[in-house]
Amino acid sequence: ECFWSGGRFWFAIDVPKEYNILVIRATDPLTHASGPPQVKCQTRIWHPNISEDGDICLSLLRESSIDAMGWAPTRTLKDVVWGLNSLFTDLLNFDDPLNDEAADHYLRDRDSFEHKVRDYVHKYAKS
Repeated sequence: ECFWSGGRFWFAIDVPKEYNILVIRATDPLTHASGPPQVKCQTRIWHPNISEDGDICLSLLRESSIDAMGWAPTRTLKDVVWGLNSLFTDLLNFDDPLNDEAADHYLRDRDSFEHKVRDYVHKYAKS
């Protein structure tokens, strides 16, 4: 069970219109014409990898990443949904956070962090 269980979190996914159009070039045949979709968390959340403004730190949403897990033409929207789900479980990252304050809070006082997460879930993520 994760810190955020029981909450409902809404995400906006803006898929480029070129997403389903293949571009055929002599040098690079059969490649998608666009980069990753733009994703924003619409629900306020206390999370080390999601800012309170809704920005998301997830390597597969980057055009390139140091872990080689960035966006690729072979990725699908299903990968995005799985990646977002994993931010609440196995991809939770306190070592390279987007929200430094939330990560520091966890490292300083896990019980207080969990209390704040539950408070946010109760206030913002119950429907």
